[in-house]
Amino acid sequence: MFGLLSIIAIGFFLGMRHATDPDHVVAVTTIVSRQGSARRAALTGAFWGLGHTITILAVGSAIILFDIVIPARLGLAMELCVGFMLIVLGVWNLVSFTRDLPGRESFRRTNASHQVDSPLVHSHPVHSHPHGHGDHAHNPLDRLDRRFGKTSLYQWLRPLMVGVVHGLAGSAAVALLILATIRNSTWAVVYLLVFGVGTIAGMMLITMSIASAFNLVGNRFQALGHRLALISGFVSLAFGLVLAYQICVVHGFFSSNPHWTPH
Repeated sequence: MFGLLSIIAIGFFLGMRHATDPDHVVAVTTIVSRQGSARRAALTGAFWGLGHTITILAVGSAIILFDIVIPARLGLAMELCVGFMLIVLGVWNLVSFTRDLPGRESFRRTNASHQVDSPLVHSHPVHSHPHGHGDHAHNPLDRLDRRFGKTSLYQWLRPLMVGVVHGLAGSAAVALLILATIRNSTWAVVYLLVFGVGTIAGMMLITMSIASAFNLVGNRFQALGHRLALISGFVSLAFGLVLAYQICVVHGFFSSNPHWTPH
């Protein structure tokens, strides 16, 4: 009983620690940078942790129970998915926030006011073109957000899928670590489950903290808040590109002899 309680305690706190990994924090920052409340941010973190736990539990249990060995190329491919996902999240954030910058908004308002005050308006009416070249409608990411952004399924599906992808990259390392310390397969699977619960709790705290910080800065200094959100997009994009470079070039993903160490 003492051993089981120790496993549960260690698994929970290591799961919370796992939530603070840099790639995890970067990914959720790009998601919650536009959250309006700490409660919604906490739910985002919970769904991210749930997706992460699903993958960790599925892949990790298969490794523990059936002694599955993951080939190096497959392991690198799972980590490469994280790199691509960070790149997509970064681009998504940059595209969304560039259109909301205060400078661009004031420029559009000034332009509109000049058009209204111009004497040419009366002889040549200005027609609005909702599908113009620079409009949101020509951006597939904005169209997706506008079409599904208000639905609960879309709001929670995105962090869930991000968590699932992150779980792919870390599941092998977690399972191998457990096999090295816990010989009983049942206890090892229990550890995985508790580890996942700790990850959910840790990510909820992280997302609440990030959203609160963004809201605090945004309320006091609106321009600075927008630029912090842009920075989060740049960081995610850069982090993803570096990760993809390391996997493809340094670890030789496309070579005949790739090398991979679960971590």
